[in-house]
Amino acid sequence: MAIQGVPVAKRVVGAASVGSPALAPATPARRSASRGGQPLCADELIASALKKEGRSSFIDWSFVEPLRSLVHSLNEEAQLSAFGRRAAGFDITRCLANLLRLDAAEENNPQIAERPIERPVFISGLPRSGTTFLHGLLARDSTTAVPRSWQLIYPYPFRSRFPVGDWRKMRVAVQFGLYRFLAPKVAQLHPMAADGPQECSDITAQIFHSLRFDSMYHVPSYQDWIERHDHREAYRFHRRFLRHLDIQQPGRRWILKSPDHVFALDAIRAVYPDALFVFLHRDPLPVLASQLNLTEALRRSFSRRIDLAQIGRSVCDAIVDTAGRLVANREAKGVLHLDYHSVIAAPMDAVRRIYAHGGLALTPKASERMERWLKRQKPHCARSHRRGLSAFGLDPREAAARFERYGQIFGVTHEQPIDHYAA
Repeated sequence: MAIQGVPVAKRVVGAASVGSPALAPATPARRSASRGGQPLCADELIASALKKEGRSSFIDWSFVEPLRSLVHSLNEEAQLSAFGRRAAGFDITRCLANLLRLDAAEENNPQIAERPIERPVFISGLPRSGTTFLHGLLARDSTTAVPRSWQLIYPYPFRSRFPVGDWRKMRVAVQFGLYRFLAPKVAQLHPMAADGPQECSDITAQIFHSLRFDSMYHVPSYQDWIERHDHREAYRFHRRFLRHLDIQQPGRRWILKSPDHVFALDAIRAVYPDALFVFLHRDPLPVLASQLNLTEALRRSFSRRIDLAQIGRSVCDAIVDTAGRLVANREAKGVLHLDYHSVIAAPMDAVRRIYAHGGLALTPKASERMERWLKRQKPHCARSHRRGLSAFGLDPREAAARFERYGQIFGVTHEQPIDHYAA
């Protein structure tokens, strides 16, 4: 159950607290310029969030460096449209407000910070390989917990002087509906539902240490920052965030999902020593084609101009890197490997294997709920794509050669002739 009406002490918002980074004052001229479409300003966004939440400081200011890196990259490299600039500013302000709400909740209930998250299961693998479908299926079991979109976007109810109820889920549903209207191609490639399970990259995005931003925007200098820094701080926050969700819905095992987990396996194991993993494997060529089209659709919805060849290079390199990391962890402790086509052909068999791997009990009630969901749900897979690899400056045969070792090790075969992915 959500914690309603968390009390927040009113404070005067002014100079930064001792130990916090100095924030530049937001002059009226800069505020007006920002509303008119001028560059984003990290310090103004921080000050705005503090004022909105009625607080003078954050408990932890470690988010400032990645935030400033992200904002610089958004301003200088992302070619944001007017909508993209507003969307980015809204997203950043929401994340900052969430951090302040976590701070307030922990002040109100210090036990949150000590809450254990035991034996979580992390689903990962190549993107566009059925992980969303599998996560949605596992979410049918009420004895397990998955982070849902509305919870990640708004982990606590909104502050209000009046008892207006908890309408976070409805608000997210409206936001998703608006985005589907504005970017229908994104909705065709990736499902969006307010109550649906969501990827953990949206958790780590709240402290601006997430690979999510590189999918949405062209932010190479920010991505360089990510690659230079260890992911442990991000996953320590990940655990902190889960504790807030867990205390609202106690007594269940967490099942988490994101292809990006592959890039942070050492950090996850350090923060969650008892974590278990499920890796999905698929022919990388349809994965690559689908991910290219999804990245294009996402960036087009926020940017004035995009570079298809740059998307081709960066996405292909990222998926090659993912495949290499999966190979390196093929015999790692606590890892279950599943084949995409086996999951799609016999999803309940995959569920039983995951439950056995995680030491979970599949009850008749949970099994029945999953079977009912399967009857009305088709996997949102990467079989179809609008553009071929050549549109992104890639040669399918050269791309296939980069995945040869991955395919050999995991027994992955090509779903279509290689030249099928050219056009």
